[in-house]
Amino acid sequence: MASASPVRFGTPPGRWVLLATVGGSAMAMLDSTVVNVALPSIGKDLGATVAGLQWVLTGYLLPLSALLLIGGSLGDRFGRRRIFVVGVVWFAASSLLCAVAPTLNVLIAARLLQGAGGALLVPGSLALIEATFAPDDRGRAIGAWTGLGGVASAIGPLVGGWLVAAVSWRLIFVINLPVALVVLVAARHVPDSRRSGAGHIDVAGAILVVLGLAGATYALIEGPGGQSATGLWVGAGIIGAVALVAFFVVEARRKDPMLPLRFFRSRQFSAANIVTFLVYGALGGVLFLLTVDLQQVLGYSALAAGASLLPVTLIMLGLSSRAGQLSQRIGPRLPMSLGPLVMALGLVLMVRITPTSAYVADVLPAVVVFALGLALTVAPLTTTALGALDDQFAGTASGVNNAVARLASLLAVAVLPALSGLTGTAYRVPEEFSSGFHTSVLIGAGMCAAGALVALVGITNPTLAASGPPPAGLVPHSCPLDAPVLRGAHPGHR
Repeated sequence: MASASPVRFGTPPGRWVLLATVGGSAMAMLDSTVVNVALPSIGKDLGATVAGLQWVLTGYLLPLSALLLIGGSLGDRFGRRRIFVVGVVWFAASSLLCAVAPTLNVLIAARLLQGAGGALLVPGSLALIEATFAPDDRGRAIGAWTGLGGVASAIGPLVGGWLVAAVSWRLIFVINLPVALVVLVAARHVPDSRRSGAGHIDVAGAILVVLGLAGATYALIEGPGGQSATGLWVGAGIIGAVALVAFFVVEARRKDPMLPLRFFRSRQFSAANIVTFLVYGALGGVLFLLTVDLQQVLGYSALAAGASLLPVTLIMLGLSSRAGQLSQRIGPRLPMSLGPLVMALGLVLMVRITPTSAYVADVLPAVVVFALGLALTVAPLTTTALGALDDQFAGTASGVNNAVARLASLLAVAVLPALSGLTGTAYRVPEEFSSGFHTSVLIGAGMCAAGALVALVGITNPTLAASGPPPAGLVPHSCPLDAPVLRGAHPGHR
Protein backbone atom coordinates (compact mmCIF):
# COMPACT_ATOMS: atom_id res chain seq x y z
CA MET A 1 0.00 0.00 0.00
CA ALA A 2 1.19 3.55 -0.69
CA SER A 3 1.07 6.38 1.81
CA ALA A 4 -2.49 7.53 2.56
CA SER A 5 -2.10 11.14 1.42
CA PRO A 6 0.50 12.10 -1.19
CA VAL A 7 3.23 14.51 -0.06
CA ARG A 8 3.81 17.72 -2.00
CA PHE A 9 7.22 19.00 -3.00
CA GLY A 10 8.32 22.07 -1.01
CA THR A 11 6.06 21.39 2.00
CA PRO A 12 7.40 20.47 5.49
CA PRO A 13 6.45 16.76 5.07
CA GLY A 14 8.15 16.77 1.67
CA ARG A 15 11.31 18.26 3.17
CA TRP A 16 11.41 15.56 5.86
CA VAL A 17 11.12 12.85 3.20
CA LEU A 18 13.91 14.41 1.14
CA LEU A 19 16.15 14.90 4.17
CA ALA A 20 15.82 11.26 5.18
CA THR A 21 16.10 9.76 1.72
CA VAL A 22 18.85 12.05 0.46
CA GLY A 23 20.82 11.65 3.69
CA GLY A 24 20.52 7.88 3.63
CA SER A 25 21.46 7.44 0.00
CA ALA A 26 24.19 10.07 0.39
CA MET A 27 25.95 7.86 2.93
CA ALA A 28 26.00 4.98 0.49
CA MET A 29 27.02 7.19 -2.43
CA LEU A 30 29.67 8.93 -0.35
CA ASP A 31 31.26 5.62 0.54
CA SER A 32 31.34 4.73 -3.15
CA THR A 33 33.63 7.71 -3.84
CA VAL A 34 35.15 8.98 -0.59
CA VAL A 35 37.32 5.87 -0.30
CA ASN A 36 38.85 6.42 -3.76
CA VAL A 37 40.96 9.37 -2.70
CA ALA A 38 42.19 7.50 0.38
CA LEU A 39 43.34 4.40 -1.51
CA PRO A 40 47.03 5.37 -1.77
CA SER A 41 47.12 6.09 1.98
CA ILE A 42 45.29 2.85 2.78
CA GLY A 43 47.66 0.94 0.50
CA LYS A 44 50.70 2.45 2.18
CA ASP A 45 49.38 2.01 5.71
CA LEU A 46 48.15 -1.57 5.28
CA GLY A 47 50.63 -2.76 2.62
CA ALA A 48 48.11 -3.36 -0.18
CA THR A 49 48.75 -4.24 -3.83
CA VAL A 50 46.50 -3.11 -6.70
CA ALA A 51 44.36 -6.19 -6.05
CA GLY A 52 44.10 -5.23 -2.37
CA LEU A 53 42.94 -1.74 -3.30
CA GLN A 54 40.41 -3.25 -5.70
CA TRP A 55 39.03 -5.39 -2.86
CA VAL A 56 38.63 -2.33 -0.62
CA LEU A 57 36.20 -1.02 -3.24
CA THR A 58 34.67 -4.27 -4.49
CA GLY A 59 34.27 -5.54 -0.91
CA TYR A 60 31.68 -2.78 -0.60
CA LEU A 61 30.23 -2.97 -4.10
CA LEU A 62 29.80 -6.76 -4.13
CA PRO A 63 27.15 -7.13 -1.39
CA LEU A 64 25.64 -3.79 -2.39
CA SER A 65 25.13 -5.07 -5.94
CA ALA A 66 24.07 -8.58 -4.97
CA LEU A 67 21.63 -7.69 -2.20
CA LEU A 68 19.97 -4.54 -3.56
CA LEU A 69 17.27 -6.63 -5.21
CA ILE A 70 16.36 -8.44 -2.03
CA GLY A 71 16.62 -5.13 -0.16
CA GLY A 72 13.96 -3.69 -2.44
CA SER A 73 11.81 -6.80 -2.01
CA LEU A 74 12.11 -6.64 1.78
CA GLY A 75 10.96 -3.03 1.70
CA ASP A 76 8.01 -3.86 -0.53
CA ARG A 77 6.94 -6.61 1.85
CA PHE A 78 7.75 -5.37 5.37
CA GLY A 79 7.62 -1.60 4.87
CA ARG A 80 10.05 0.62 3.00
CA ARG A 81 10.71 2.98 5.89
CA ARG A 82 11.26 0.09 8.32
CA ILE A 83 13.86 -1.64 6.13
CA PHE A 84 15.41 1.74 5.31
CA VAL A 85 15.94 2.47 9.02
CA VAL A 86 17.44 -0.99 9.63
CA GLY A 87 19.84 -0.34 6.76
CA VAL A 88 20.90 3.04 8.18
CA VAL A 89 21.71 1.54 11.60
CA TRP A 90 23.54 -1.42 10.02
CA PHE A 91 25.53 0.90 7.77
CA ALA A 92 26.59 3.15 10.64
CA ALA A 93 27.73 0.22 12.80
CA SER A 94 29.81 -1.32 10.00
CA SER A 95 31.30 2.10 9.20
CA LEU A 96 32.63 2.23 12.75
CA LEU A 97 34.17 -1.20 12.25
CA CYS A 98 35.88 0.05 9.07
CA ALA A 99 37.32 2.99 11.01
CA VAL A 100 39.04 0.79 13.58
CA ALA A 101 40.15 -2.05 11.23
CA PRO A 102 43.73 -3.05 12.15
CA THR A 103 44.53 -4.99 8.94
CA LEU A 104 43.58 -5.01 5.28
CA ASN A 105 41.58 -8.24 5.65
CA VAL A 106 39.55 -6.81 8.55
CA LEU A 107 38.88 -3.66 6.53
CA ILE A 108 37.66 -5.70 3.56
CA ALA A 109 35.40 -7.76 5.85
CA ALA A 110 33.97 -4.57 7.36
CA ARG A 111 33.39 -3.18 3.87
CA LEU A 112 31.43 -6.34 3.02
CA LEU A 113 29.16 -5.67 6.01
CA GLN A 114 28.88 -2.02 5.03
CA GLY A 115 27.75 -2.95 1.54
CA ALA A 116 25.05 -5.23 2.97
CA GLY A 117 23.71 -2.33 5.03
CA GLY A 118 23.74 -0.11 1.96
CA ALA A 119 21.69 -2.71 0.10
CA LEU A 120 18.90 -2.24 2.62
CA LEU A 121 18.83 1.55 2.63
CA VAL A 122 19.52 2.48 -1.01
CA PRO A 123 16.44 0.95 -2.72
CA GLY A 124 14.22 2.20 0.12
CA SER A 125 15.45 5.72 -0.49
CA LEU A 126 14.12 6.04 -4.03
CA ALA A 127 11.10 3.84 -3.37
CA LEU A 128 9.96 6.11 -0.51
CA ILE A 129 10.08 9.10 -2.84
CA GLU A 130 8.20 7.26 -5.58
CA ALA A 131 5.51 6.00 -3.18
CA THR A 132 5.19 9.15 -1.03
CA PHE A 133 5.20 12.18 -3.34
CA ALA A 134 2.23 13.23 -5.44
CA PRO A 135 2.61 12.06 -9.07
CA ASP A 136 3.21 15.51 -10.54
CA ASP A 137 5.90 16.25 -7.93
CA ARG A 138 7.90 13.05 -8.34
CA GLY A 139 10.05 14.35 -11.18
CA ARG A 140 11.14 17.36 -9.10
CA ALA A 141 11.66 15.22 -6.01
CA ILE A 142 13.77 12.67 -7.89
CA GLY A 143 15.69 15.53 -9.50
CA ALA A 144 16.42 16.97 -6.05
CA TRP A 145 17.36 13.51 -4.77
CA THR A 146 19.66 13.01 -7.74
CA GLY A 147 21.27 16.44 -7.46
CA LEU A 148 21.83 16.42 -3.72
CA GLY A 149 22.84 12.75 -3.71
CA GLY A 150 25.17 13.42 -6.62
CA VAL A 151 26.71 16.26 -4.65
CA ALA A 152 27.38 13.85 -1.78
CA SER A 153 28.95 11.42 -4.20
CA ALA A 154 31.01 14.09 -5.91
CA ILE A 155 32.06 15.87 -2.74
CA GLY A 156 33.36 12.60 -1.35
CA PRO A 157 36.86 12.96 -2.83
CA LEU A 158 37.17 16.49 -1.39
CA VAL A 159 36.00 15.49 2.08
CA GLY A 160 38.05 12.32 1.98
CA GLY A 161 41.15 14.19 0.83
CA TRP A 162 40.84 16.73 3.63
CA LEU A 163 40.36 14.06 6.29
CA VAL A 164 43.27 11.97 4.99
CA ALA A 165 45.56 15.00 4.90
CA ALA A 166 44.44 16.43 8.26
CA VAL A 167 44.11 13.28 10.36
CA SER A 168 43.83 9.78 8.88
CA TRP A 169 41.98 7.76 6.26
CA ARG A 170 40.05 6.17 9.14
CA LEU A 171 38.03 9.37 9.58
CA ILE A 172 36.36 8.91 6.19
CA PHE A 173 34.26 6.18 7.81
CA VAL A 174 33.57 8.02 11.06
CA ILE A 175 31.73 10.84 9.22
CA ASN A 176 28.88 8.41 8.49
CA LEU A 177 27.88 8.33 12.15
CA PRO A 178 26.51 11.90 12.54
CA VAL A 179 24.85 11.65 9.12
CA ALA A 180 23.13 8.44 10.19
CA LEU A 181 21.83 10.14 13.33
CA VAL A 182 20.26 12.98 11.29
CA VAL A 183 18.68 10.46 8.89
CA LEU A 184 17.15 8.46 11.74
CA VAL A 185 15.60 11.61 13.22
CA ALA A 186 14.18 12.65 9.84
CA ALA A 187 12.87 9.14 9.13
CA ARG A 188 10.48 9.44 12.09
CA HIS A 189 8.49 11.95 10.00
CA VAL A 190 8.34 9.79 6.85
CA PRO A 191 5.17 7.75 6.17
CA ASP A 192 5.74 4.05 5.64
CA SER A 193 4.54 2.19 2.56
CA ARG A 194 4.60 -1.34 1.22
CA ARG A 195 3.33 -3.35 -1.73
CA SER A 196 0.07 -5.12 -1.09
CA GLY A 197 0.19 -8.84 -1.76
CA ALA A 198 3.99 -9.07 -1.65
CA GLY A 199 5.06 -12.70 -1.79
CA HIS A 200 7.70 -14.71 0.07
CA ILE A 201 11.29 -13.52 0.21
CA ASP A 202 13.41 -15.08 -2.54
CA VAL A 203 16.15 -16.65 -0.39
CA ALA A 204 17.35 -19.02 -3.11
CA GLY A 205 17.73 -16.18 -5.59
CA ALA A 206 19.64 -14.08 -3.06
CA ILE A 207 22.10 -16.91 -2.29
CA LEU A 208 22.70 -17.64 -5.97
CA VAL A 209 23.32 -14.02 -6.97
CA VAL A 210 25.75 -13.54 -4.07
CA LEU A 211 27.65 -16.71 -5.05
CA GLY A 212 27.60 -15.73 -8.70
CA LEU A 213 28.91 -12.21 -8.26
CA ALA A 214 31.42 -13.21 -5.58
CA GLY A 215 32.88 -15.96 -7.77
CA ALA A 216 33.01 -13.77 -10.87
CA THR A 217 34.56 -10.85 -8.97
CA TYR A 218 37.23 -13.04 -7.37
CA ALA A 219 38.14 -14.54 -10.75
CA LEU A 220 38.35 -11.12 -12.42
CA ILE A 221 40.54 -9.56 -9.72
CA GLU A 222 42.72 -12.55 -8.84
CA GLY A 223 42.90 -14.02 -12.36
CA PRO A 224 45.81 -13.67 -14.80
CA GLY A 225 48.26 -11.24 -13.25
CA GLY A 226 46.84 -11.77 -9.76
CA GLN A 227 48.46 -13.53 -6.83
CA SER A 228 46.06 -16.46 -6.38
CA ALA A 229 46.73 -19.99 -7.63
CA THR A 230 45.32 -20.70 -11.08
CA GLY A 231 43.04 -23.47 -9.85
CA LEU A 232 41.55 -21.23 -7.18
CA TRP A 233 40.49 -18.35 -9.39
CA VAL A 234 39.40 -20.64 -12.24
CA GLY A 235 37.26 -22.61 -9.79
CA ALA A 236 35.77 -19.39 -8.41
CA GLY A 237 34.95 -18.25 -11.92
CA ILE A 238 33.22 -21.53 -12.77
CA ILE A 239 31.20 -21.46 -9.55
CA GLY A 240 30.24 -17.86 -10.25
CA ALA A 241 29.14 -18.59 -13.81
CA VAL A 242 27.09 -21.65 -12.79
CA ALA A 243 25.46 -19.73 -9.93
CA LEU A 244 24.49 -16.82 -12.18
CA VAL A 245 22.93 -19.16 -14.75
CA ALA A 246 21.07 -20.95 -11.97
CA PHE A 247 19.90 -17.58 -10.62
CA PHE A 248 18.14 -16.69 -13.87
CA VAL A 249 16.62 -20.18 -14.09
CA VAL A 250 15.26 -19.87 -10.55
CA GLU A 251 13.95 -16.36 -11.15
CA ALA A 252 12.14 -17.46 -14.31
CA ARG A 253 10.33 -20.26 -12.43
CA ARG A 254 9.48 -18.59 -9.11
CA LYS A 255 6.03 -17.17 -8.52
CA ASP A 256 7.43 -14.18 -6.59
CA PRO A 257 11.05 -13.68 -7.69
CA MET A 258 13.14 -10.79 -6.40
CA LEU A 259 14.03 -10.10 -10.06
CA PRO A 260 10.82 -10.50 -12.07
CA LEU A 261 12.18 -11.15 -15.55
CA ARG A 262 8.84 -10.10 -17.05
CA PHE A 263 9.74 -6.50 -16.18
CA PHE A 264 12.33 -6.58 -18.94
CA ARG A 265 9.60 -7.04 -21.52
CA SER A 266 9.21 -3.30 -21.11
CA ARG A 267 11.46 -1.74 -23.73
CA GLN A 268 11.71 1.44 -21.66
CA PHE A 269 12.80 -0.40 -18.51
CA SER A 270 15.31 -2.60 -20.34
CA ALA A 271 16.86 0.27 -22.28
CA ALA A 272 17.12 2.46 -19.17
CA ASN A 273 18.96 -0.28 -17.29
CA ILE A 274 21.33 -0.99 -20.17
CA VAL A 275 22.21 2.72 -20.28
CA THR A 276 22.64 2.64 -16.50
CA PHE A 277 25.05 -0.29 -16.77
CA LEU A 278 27.21 1.38 -19.42
CA VAL A 279 27.29 4.88 -17.92
CA TYR A 280 27.78 3.84 -14.29
CA GLY A 281 30.39 1.30 -15.29
CA ALA A 282 32.42 4.07 -16.93
CA LEU A 283 31.81 6.38 -13.96
CA GLY A 284 32.83 3.85 -11.30
CA GLY A 285 35.92 2.61 -13.11
CA VAL A 286 37.24 6.05 -14.01
CA LEU A 287 36.67 7.58 -10.56
CA PHE A 288 38.55 4.64 -9.04
CA LEU A 289 41.59 5.33 -11.23
CA LEU A 290 41.45 9.13 -11.59
CA THR A 291 42.01 9.99 -7.93
CA VAL A 292 44.90 7.51 -7.76
CA ASP A 293 46.35 8.94 -11.00
CA LEU A 294 46.25 12.50 -9.66
CA GLN A 295 48.17 11.45 -6.54
CA GLN A 296 50.57 8.85 -7.90
CA VAL A 297 51.29 10.39 -11.33
CA LEU A 298 50.82 14.15 -10.91
CA GLY A 299 51.99 14.18 -7.30
CA TYR A 300 48.86 15.78 -5.82
CA SER A 301 48.17 15.48 -2.12
CA ALA A 302 44.99 13.66 -1.08
CA LEU A 303 43.36 17.03 -0.41
CA ALA A 304 44.41 18.48 -3.77
CA ALA A 305 43.19 15.37 -5.60
CA GLY A 306 39.81 15.66 -3.88
CA ALA A 307 39.57 19.39 -4.56
CA SER A 308 40.30 18.75 -8.23
CA LEU A 309 36.89 17.11 -8.56
CA LEU A 310 35.00 19.95 -6.87
CA PRO A 311 33.63 21.18 -10.25
CA VAL A 312 31.66 17.92 -10.46
CA THR A 313 29.98 18.82 -7.18
CA LEU A 314 29.06 22.33 -8.28
CA ILE A 315 27.78 21.28 -11.69
CA MET A 316 25.69 18.41 -10.31
CA LEU A 317 24.21 20.74 -7.69
CA GLY A 318 23.34 23.40 -10.22
CA LEU A 319 22.07 21.33 -13.11
CA SER A 320 20.69 17.96 -11.98
CA SER A 321 17.28 19.22 -10.89
CA ARG A 322 16.98 21.30 -14.05
CA ALA A 323 17.84 18.26 -16.14
CA GLY A 324 15.00 16.39 -14.41
CA GLN A 325 12.57 19.21 -15.24
CA LEU A 326 13.81 19.34 -18.85
CA SER A 327 13.19 15.62 -19.16
CA GLN A 328 9.63 16.13 -17.93
CA ARG A 329 9.00 18.79 -20.59
CA ILE A 330 10.60 17.24 -23.66
CA GLY A 331 10.93 13.58 -22.67
CA PRO A 332 14.04 11.65 -21.66
CA ARG A 333 15.28 10.47 -25.05
CA LEU A 334 17.30 13.55 -26.01
CA PRO A 335 18.95 14.19 -22.59
CA MET A 336 19.79 10.51 -22.21
CA SER A 337 21.32 10.44 -25.70
CA LEU A 338 23.35 13.65 -25.44
CA GLY A 339 24.45 13.29 -21.83
CA PRO A 340 26.54 10.12 -22.27
CA LEU A 341 28.12 11.56 -25.42
CA VAL A 342 29.27 14.62 -23.47
CA MET A 343 30.60 12.29 -20.75
CA ALA A 344 32.53 10.36 -23.42
CA LEU A 345 34.09 13.60 -24.66
CA GLY A 346 35.19 14.45 -21.13
CA LEU A 347 36.81 11.04 -20.77
CA VAL A 348 38.65 11.41 -24.07
CA LEU A 349 40.02 14.74 -22.81
CA MET A 350 41.47 12.91 -19.79
CA VAL A 351 44.03 11.32 -22.13
CA ARG A 352 45.74 14.73 -21.95
CA ILE A 353 46.45 14.19 -18.23
CA THR A 354 50.15 13.28 -17.99
CA PRO A 355 52.88 13.63 -15.34
CA THR A 356 53.60 17.18 -16.61
CA SER A 357 49.97 18.34 -16.89
CA ALA A 358 48.71 21.58 -15.40
CA TYR A 359 45.36 21.51 -13.60
CA VAL A 360 43.70 24.47 -15.37
CA ALA A 361 44.89 23.51 -18.85
CA ASP A 362 44.49 19.74 -18.75
CA VAL A 363 42.57 18.36 -15.77
CA LEU A 364 39.86 21.01 -15.31
CA PRO A 365 38.45 21.00 -18.89
CA ALA A 366 38.08 17.21 -18.83
CA VAL A 367 36.41 17.23 -15.41
CA VAL A 368 33.98 20.02 -16.38
CA VAL A 369 32.90 18.41 -19.65
CA PHE A 370 32.47 15.04 -17.95
CA ALA A 371 30.39 16.63 -15.15
CA LEU A 372 28.13 18.42 -17.65
CA GLY A 373 27.35 15.12 -19.34
CA LEU A 374 26.77 13.41 -16.00
CA ALA A 375 24.36 16.12 -14.83
CA LEU A 376 22.41 15.90 -18.08
CA THR A 377 22.14 12.11 -17.83
CA VAL A 378 21.47 11.04 -14.25
CA ALA A 379 18.09 12.56 -13.35
CA PRO A 380 16.32 11.59 -16.62
CA LEU A 381 17.87 8.13 -16.43
CA THR A 382 16.73 7.52 -12.85
CA THR A 383 13.24 8.86 -13.48
CA THR A 384 12.86 6.72 -16.60
CA ALA A 385 13.92 3.52 -14.86
CA LEU A 386 11.49 4.03 -11.98
CA GLY A 387 8.65 5.36 -14.11
CA ALA A 388 8.66 2.41 -16.50
CA LEU A 389 6.90 0.13 -13.98
CA ASP A 390 3.70 0.24 -11.96
CA ASP A 391 3.91 2.23 -8.70
CA GLN A 392 3.39 -0.87 -6.54
CA PHE A 393 6.74 -2.21 -7.76
CA ALA A 394 8.65 0.96 -6.82
CA GLY A 395 10.92 -0.90 -4.40
CA THR A 396 11.77 -3.62 -6.87
CA ALA A 397 12.31 -1.17 -9.74
CA SER A 398 14.60 0.93 -7.54
CA GLY A 399 16.46 -2.18 -6.41
CA VAL A 400 16.98 -3.39 -9.98
CA ASN A 401 18.22 -0.03 -11.24
CA ASN A 402 20.53 0.53 -8.28
CA ALA A 403 21.79 -3.06 -8.51
CA VAL A 404 22.61 -2.53 -12.18
CA ALA A 405 24.50 0.69 -11.36
CA ARG A 406 26.51 -0.91 -8.54
CA LEU A 407 27.12 -4.08 -10.54
CA ALA A 408 28.49 -1.95 -13.37
CA SER A 409 30.89 -0.20 -10.98
CA LEU A 410 31.85 -3.52 -9.42
CA LEU A 411 32.75 -5.09 -12.75
CA ALA A 412 34.51 -1.95 -13.99
CA VAL A 413 36.71 -1.75 -10.89
CA ALA A 414 37.48 -5.47 -11.23
CA VAL A 415 38.10 -5.52 -15.00
CA LEU A 416 39.53 -2.13 -16.05
CA PRO A 417 42.90 -2.45 -14.26
CA ALA A 418 43.53 -5.86 -15.84
CA LEU A 419 42.51 -4.63 -19.31
CA SER A 420 44.80 -1.63 -18.88
CA GLY A 421 47.80 -3.55 -17.58
CA LEU A 422 47.51 -2.24 -14.01
CA THR A 423 48.37 -5.16 -11.75
CA GLY A 424 50.59 -5.82 -8.74
CA THR A 425 52.26 -2.62 -7.55
CA ALA A 426 51.81 -0.74 -10.84
CA TYR A 427 50.12 2.16 -9.06
CA ARG A 428 53.47 2.98 -7.46
CA VAL A 429 55.16 3.46 -10.88
CA PRO A 430 53.93 6.81 -12.32
CA GLU A 431 54.71 6.16 -15.99
CA GLU A 432 53.17 2.70 -15.95
CA PHE A 433 50.04 3.87 -14.17
CA SER A 434 49.62 6.87 -16.50
CA SER A 435 49.66 4.64 -19.58
CA GLY A 436 47.12 2.27 -18.05
CA PHE A 437 44.91 5.18 -17.00
CA HIS A 438 44.78 6.49 -20.57
CA THR A 439 43.67 3.08 -21.82
CA SER A 440 40.99 2.94 -19.11
CA VAL A 441 39.44 6.32 -19.90
CA LEU A 442 39.21 5.45 -23.59
CA ILE A 443 37.39 2.22 -22.70
CA GLY A 444 35.10 4.30 -20.47
CA ALA A 445 34.46 6.73 -23.32
CA GLY A 446 33.45 3.84 -25.55
CA MET A 447 31.01 2.62 -22.89
CA CYS A 448 29.40 6.06 -22.61
CA ALA A 449 29.09 6.36 -26.38
CA ALA A 450 27.41 2.94 -26.47
CA GLY A 451 25.03 4.13 -23.75
CA ALA A 452 24.10 7.14 -25.86
CA LEU A 453 23.31 4.86 -28.81
CA VAL A 454 21.14 2.58 -26.66
CA ALA A 455 19.20 5.60 -25.37
CA LEU A 456 18.69 6.96 -28.87
CA VAL A 457 17.34 3.65 -30.14
CA GLY A 458 15.61 2.24 -27.07
CA ILE A 459 14.17 5.13 -25.04
CA THR A 460 10.79 6.58 -25.96
CA ASN A 461 9.22 9.85 -24.87
CA PRO A 462 5.85 9.95 -23.07
CA THR A 463 2.75 9.61 -25.19
CA LEU A 464 0.66 12.69 -24.47
CA ALA A 465 -3.10 12.46 -24.13
CA ALA A 466 -4.88 13.71 -27.22
CA SER A 467 -7.66 15.35 -25.24
CA GLY A 468 -5.65 18.26 -23.93
CA PRO A 469 -2.31 19.67 -22.85
CA PRO A 470 0.09 17.48 -20.87
CA PRO A 471 -0.15 17.39 -17.09
CA ALA A 472 2.12 19.66 -15.07
CA GLY A 473 4.49 16.82 -14.21
CA LEU A 474 5.46 13.91 -16.38
CA VAL A 475 7.96 11.20 -15.86
CA PRO A 476 9.33 9.29 -18.83
CA HIS A 477 6.69 6.61 -19.16
CA SER A 478 4.20 5.25 -21.61
CA CYS A 479 1.55 7.47 -20.04
CA PRO A 480 1.44 10.48 -17.70
CA LEU A 481 2.21 9.21 -14.22
CA ASP A 482 -0.54 11.27 -12.61
CA ALA A 483 -3.12 9.64 -14.88
CA PRO A 484 -4.46 6.14 -14.27
CA VAL A 485 -2.02 3.46 -15.36
CA LEU A 486 -3.06 1.96 -18.68
CA ARG A 487 -4.21 -1.62 -18.15
CA GLY A 488 -1.75 -3.98 -19.75
CA ALA A 489 0.69 -1.20 -20.57
CA HIS A 490 3.29 -2.40 -18.09
CA PRO A 491 4.54 -5.89 -17.55
CA GLY A 492 4.71 -5.20 -13.83
CA HIS A 493 0.99 -4.46 -13.60
CA ARG A 494 -1.27 -7.00 -12.00
